[in-house]
Amino acid sequence: MDWWIWILIGLSLFVVEVFIPTDFFMFFFGVAAIAVGVGATAGLLESLWIQSASFAAFAVAAVAFLRGPLSRRMTSTEATHVGELRGNSVVLTEDLEGGGVGKAELRGTTWSVRTTHSGALKTGDRCRVDRVEGLLLWVSPEPRPGAD
Repeated sequence: MDWWIWILIGLSLFVVEVFIPTDFFMFFFGVAAIAVGVGATAGLLESLWIQSASFAAFAVAAVAFLRGPLSRRMTSTEATHVGELRGNSVVLTEDLEGGGVGKAELRGTTWSVRTTHSGALKTGDRCRVDRVEGLLLWVSPEPRPGAD
């Protein structure tokens, strides 16, 4: 089979993976088809039966050895458990009156915060997360460096 047909099959399988998620099976079949196309272009895989056997071998090897790590990486379970936020530092993104509600940044995400502190806090102040209620973080100011 001509090399360009294998490349076309590989690209088609990539498109199938994009529009119909198959948990990376079609992606690796596409990689195998493109590998056979490259091998055919280089003159390493000349007959159809060698190309077909190579395609099967590449596809099985790719699925067996690469699908698991790629799937784990793409569907990472590093979701933050809300209870793990206690004790973290947040940076206020707006002024916050004593006992008031405002916004702060934690790990690149903006959160609603409420302070238990009676004094006003300024934008940029660092606070510690004391407790979590739903999507509201209860915070108290962190001691400032050099303050006794």
